Formats: sequence, structure tokens, C-alpha cells
Amino acid sequence: MSDLDLLTQSLARNVKRWRTERGFTLDALAARAGVSRGMLIQIEQARTNPSLGTVVKIGDALGVSITSLLDYEQGPKVRIVPADQAVRLWHTDAGSYNRLLAGAEAPGPLEMWDWRLMPGESSPSDPHPNGTVELVHVTAGELTLTVDGVEHRVPAGASASFEANTAHVYGNQGDVPMEMVMAVSVPAAH
Repeated sequence: MSDLDLLTQSLARNVKRWRTERGFTLDALAARAGVSRGMLIQIEQARTNPSLGTVVKIGDALGVSITSLLDYEQGPKVRIVPADQAVRLWHTDAGSYNRLLAGAEAPGPLEMWDWRLMPGESSPSDPHPNGTVELVHVTAGELTLTVDGVEHRVPAGASASFEANTAHVYGNQGDVPMEMVMAVSVPAAH
């Protein structure tokens, strides 16, 4: 079975599990996530590979991390994720990408990401639920972080934190690749 098939089946199983645990109908989850009921049915039946944005919206609506939605191993309290098993969820032909390195539910979703943006590329993000906080640490190049329309320059070696309940964009306006590690903390759903 391919990695994509494993992810599709894991997503199907986990969306249905978390939806059931939260007591949400398909219609209720669709409304909370801002995705169609038909899309949720296709996801729960493992008949589609939704976009990263759709998976993020569903995770936010359920109050769980992307890791929890894509996890196909239920393991011990300590979980080692080998480098070759980090899940790449977004990439461009130029070489930009993000990888979900690890995640946990503590008490809400907590995720750690590895990002690379090639010169001239950017990645926009929709607002996350109120109370979501992101931390970034730039290890190479310079990040142009735009939050609520305001640009902030974050050079290599520097870190930034921000409330992510507004539109934001990760960008590289420099002439060398930008690399960063990012942590995202989402409040637990109630």
C-alpha cells in the first residue's frame, strides 16, 4: 500500500472517529469546518485526497491536530518519528515544502513543522480558531511573515510568535532559501 493510500485511509478513519467522539453530525462538522457535506462523505469513505487547507479546516473544527487526523499508528506514550516518515503536506516544483515533524494533543492540538520556502515563493494561511498561537524559528534565510496585512522580517537565528486567528502569509522575498521550524498550538474544542 502506498503512503498516499495509508494517509487517505487514516484520514477517513480518524475524521469519522473524531467526529463521532465530538458528537457532530456530518452537517454540523461541515458547517463548523466550512467544507461541503459531500466532501466529508468522500473523505470518510477514503474516496478523495483533500487539500491541505481542507484538512486544516477539519482539524480546527474538530479541535485536533493534523497529526491526529493523519496518524495511522496508535503507539506508546513516546513516539519517535523517523526523518523519512515526516509527512510532507505541501510542496512546489521550485523546492518549497512543509513537513509535519510531530504532533500531540496537549490539551489541544500541538504541531511541529519544518518549512522551506524558495526565493520569491509564499504560502498563505487562513485564520485559525481564536486562541491559536504559532511560534517560528528561522534557521536559514529570512522569513517575511505577514499577519493581518502587516509585514514582519524574521532573519536567520531569530524567532517570532503570533496569534494566528487572522489571515497570515509565510514568504521569502530574499534570494536564498528560507528554512524555519514552526510550532502551532490550537485550543481544545469544547
